[in-house]
Amino acid sequence: MIQTREDVRNVAIIAHVDHGKTTLVDGLLRQSGVFRENQAVQERVMDSGDIERERGITILSKNTAVYYKGVKINIIDTPGHADFGGEVERVLKMVNGVILVVDAFEGPMPQTRFVLSKAMALDLPVIVCINKIDRPGARPTQVIDEVLELLMDLGASDEQIDCPFVFASAKSGIATLDLGSAGASMKPLFETIIDYIPAPQGDPDAGTQMLISTIDYNEYVGRIGVGKVDNGTLKVNQECVIVNHHNPDQMRKVKISKLYEFEGLRRVEVAEAKIGSIVAVSGISDLHIGDTICSPEAPEAIPFQKISEPTISMTFSVNDSPLAGKDGKYVTSRHIRDRLYRELNTDVSLRVEDTETTESFKVSGRGELHLSVLIETMRREGYEFAVSKAEVIYKRDENGKLLEPMETCFIDVPEEFSGTVIQKLAERKGELLNMGIINGGYTRLEFSIPSRGLIGYRGDFLTDTKGNGIMNTIFDCYAPYKGDITYRKQGSLIAFEAGTAVAYGLFNAQERGQLFIGAGEEVYAGMIVGQSGKSVDIDVNVCKTKHLTNTRSSSADEALRLVPPRLMSLEQAIEYVDTDELLEVTPNHLRLRKKILDPRLRKRANISAAAKSAAQMQ
Repeated sequence: MIQTREDVRNVAIIAHVDHGKTTLVDGLLRQSGVFRENQAVQERVMDSGDIERERGITILSKNTAVYYKGVKINIIDTPGHADFGGEVERVLKMVNGVILVVDAFEGPMPQTRFVLSKAMALDLPVIVCINKIDRPGARPTQVIDEVLELLMDLGASDEQIDCPFVFASAKSGIATLDLGSAGASMKPLFETIIDYIPAPQGDPDAGTQMLISTIDYNEYVGRIGVGKVDNGTLKVNQECVIVNHHNPDQMRKVKISKLYEFEGLRRVEVAEAKIGSIVAVSGISDLHIGDTICSPEAPEAIPFQKISEPTISMTFSVNDSPLAGKDGKYVTSRHIRDRLYRELNTDVSLRVEDTETTESFKVSGRGELHLSVLIETMRREGYEFAVSKAEVIYKRDENGKLLEPMETCFIDVPEEFSGTVIQKLAERKGELLNMGIINGGYTRLEFSIPSRGLIGYRGDFLTDTKGNGIMNTIFDCYAPYKGDITYRKQGSLIAFEAGTAVAYGLFNAQERGQLFIGAGEEVYAGMIVGQSGKSVDIDVNVCKTKHLTNTRSSSADEALRLVPPRLMSLEQAIEYVDTDELLEVTPNHLRLRKKILDPRLRKRANISAAAKSAAQMQ
């Protein structure tokens, strides 16, 4: 018999990136009494990873729980970046409603549409929280209309359109139901969750059913599955079977060794979990997202949607440069392979494939950010390897026609820069769909553009808009191939010999282009030391020293003036790298290099590649 569990609410917080989801969870945690009054708590406490804290983004969804008036509210904080959309799709199966957070200045953005459409597809009730109402230029009343338009666009039911609106400043820890009155605490949001989000339902007397929606990994206990108990009860030492909706023939017997519920930021061991509880299960070695833990008497899998496929790939290979092995702790192909396959334990949007050679692996993800976070994580763990240029994953239709992934790109930019942005994206096969004026002299541009057209564009975009532009993209569909794109108009400055870069050699080289290195850095033949001012690669000798003579001129001892080198972040280096180049990643260095280090062999390879492409054109 179906029962409702009134003492529990399960809710996910969804939004576009940087609209304040994690800060909102902070406010709810602080005001629910999770922390002591004198406890020092850092901001965005849910972003536990170093990279999450540094970049100010959420990468993995996180579970927490608070109590309000005797009701346990399980809260799931989800990522806002399109690259981590796979995380959002999964966790929505655990909840009975969502809080959609929208910035009071920016309004609904591309990822707002994406996460909201996923919630609507599961017919989840929505609470709209318009956040940052104290931000300069905030326009909450217009944003209400924009959200309602978005709901209608997505085909919302009458109940969903009639959703409650809460206005908040998550940073100040206040919420209100009426824009005319200033809020004093988060109480209005707590009350709205209790009143509007349905309590979970299930049959406590039926066989156990729990869908695994998230996988965590711990070195000591291995895989930890997180999910919601839909029916029956789950107990420690219970004998269960695992079934999967997409593999109905496979069935495995398992035993529940440990069971945890969430309390604040902690996992607390429990003996049993009832319907509606969000719990973590450990002790099952081969557990996957989408598995259902069931009673052996009536095993029935819960339906689970397939995770969206990756659209971009890179080759990770063993570092074979002359400076290989000087920095890294883990440098062999076995180390790199084991680490990449271990990442699949927690990241379902990632794909890792072995290649023809044992030295390299094809790694596919949802976008450049998705892969760069993996590269940065491995680098910090002491891995050393090389990565190739990011390339999109093509498909063919039933007629054999080549298809490529397309993105919808939204750009907010000051009016004076809009012409440059339109011109640059047109060169990258972008098609302008819409153009309109928003607050404060900003123009909003909407483009349809191939995913490969955006590779390497972000750096140019920041330069062209003097850092004032905001760019957001989201995967749209696969469409016919749009033609060739020229990625980089300039060639590279390539070190001619191995040694240590000196001021005299760099001074002569900087006349040829922009340098990436300074004096005192180790270089090797074939290493990229700068960007050429011309469209061709130029070999330079940055290790060249001045010949000593017996005569001294009046100007000989003047200090050589070096232009400061352009130091690149990991993302900028990934964007810069071309098809015949590699990025060497070590714990302490990022070095750009040519795939073929020997200049003569490189020249021969370029001639044969040019001949091959000319033959294909005919």
